[in-house]
Amino acid sequence: MAKLASANREAGTRSSVKQLRNNGQVPAVVYGYQVENTSVSVDEVEFIKVIREVGRNGVIDLDLNGEATKVMVYDYQFDSLKNQINHIDFVAINMKTEVTVDVTIDITGEAKGVEEGGIVEQPIFEVQVTATPDNIPETLEVDVSELEIGDTLYVSDVKTTGNFTIENEDDEALVTVVPPQKEEELDEDEESEESAEESTEESAEDTEEESSQE
Repeated sequence: MAKLASANREAGTRSSVKQLRNNGQVPAVVYGYQVENTSVSVDEVEFIKVIREVGRNGVIDLDLNGEATKVMVYDYQFDSLKNQINHIDFVAINMKTEVTVDVTIDITGEAKGVEEGGIVEQPIFEVQVTATPDNIPETLEVDVSELEIGDTLYVSDVKTTGNFTIENEDDEALVTVVPPQKEEELDEDEESEESAEESTEESAEDTEEESSQE
């Protein structure tokens, strides 16, 4: 199990939080099972390494006041402009108690229908899974190799071998292979686009004529 060090911090001003981030630390909070709400900071680089090792729903041994506390990442805020993690919420967990989390769907194989021109569509990219923390899958693999054009894989079709439950409705579609778009449909789409462009140009010309008459 991955380990991550933390340091206690006082909920301070914006300047103190900014200083933390400038020093490569991420302000965080820990709460949950047998833990009082505690403000801490963790090293950003080390946190990223841990997440890459255990996955988004993995269990982490967080060093909290000198003791290892089992936590999961409940949420984190990422600033894409600064390429920086702004804040992390850790939730302390009981390894014997089930939790419900979002798990990413991992599509594997190439559908037979694709060879005939079909297109694979994925209506959803995550499913809700309930399990004890040590039984949460990193991803949910869905093999589409046998799908023909018009076929759909539903939640009920997924054969799971792990000790977890998918909470989504059985009739919810995960993957479908749709037929290729016909030439007539493509022509109609192109004609619609051309008509729209012509209408826009005519409207612009009419506006110019009215302006010159005034």
